[in-house]
Amino acid sequence: MKITPRAQALRDLTPMEAAHFTGTAQSRPLLPASPALSTWAAVVRFETGARNYWHAHAGGQLLHVIEGVGWVQARGADAQRIGLGDTVAVEPNEEHWHGAGRSGPFAHVVVNIGETRWLEASPAPPE
Repeated sequence: MKITPRAQALRDLTPMEAAHFTGTAQSRPLLPASPALSTWAAVVRFETGARNYWHAHAGGQLLHVIEGVGWVQARGADAQRIGLGDTVAVEPNEEHWHGAGRSGPFAHVVVNIGETRWLEASPAPPE
């Protein structure tokens, strides 16, 4: 068992793959990638204005906000503002993006299930 104290969750982050992000995003693994389960969990922090590209996860995704205010959008729907304590359940293969707005950084715990399919750059949040 490993406990990550809240104070440590947003420290010692490593850069995310720049090819799939607009702006700077960093992460800290919480649950190592498991090929057998196709599952991965991490803390991901987006600097002000940073967001990921449109993407989808074969088995879906769970996001739980731990810092700031961010945005999430499903393809064909309006962007939704999310904040501290909010949880987003993304359906399998649902195309979406998420990230920080222009008012400050944003962080969430993410659980990915299945392979990630990366698509084109996402729009700027509406704020």
